[in-house]
Amino acid sequence: MPPLVKMVPALLLLTAAAPAIAAPADQESERAFAWRATRSGKLLPIKEIERRVIPTMKGAQYIGFNLDPQSAVYTLKFLRDGEVIWVDVDGRSGQVLGQTGR
Repeated sequence: MPPLVKMVPALLLLTAAAPAIAAPADQESERAFAWRATRSGKLLPIKEIERRVIPTMKGAQYIGFNLDPQSAVYTLKFLRDGEVIWVDVDGRSGQVLGQTGR
């Protein structure tokens, strides 16, 4: 059997594992970005965003949030009557940009 053919299964395993290995670094860089941007005043703290948005989501359970470092947009996730609702908020101004779901 040619050496390249023997390597294919190992290469496939490495390729499949790559996203799982890269995820913690991505999460850490996202946290580091948020920390630096909040400390420098370029981004509002998530607690401030939550203080503004959660009270407007009557009857919905707050699940958590994500931050897109590229756009500085927080996406807050809620659950109401079995339906997921996402609320996008500008992390710089705190302005609600949009909502998916009801």
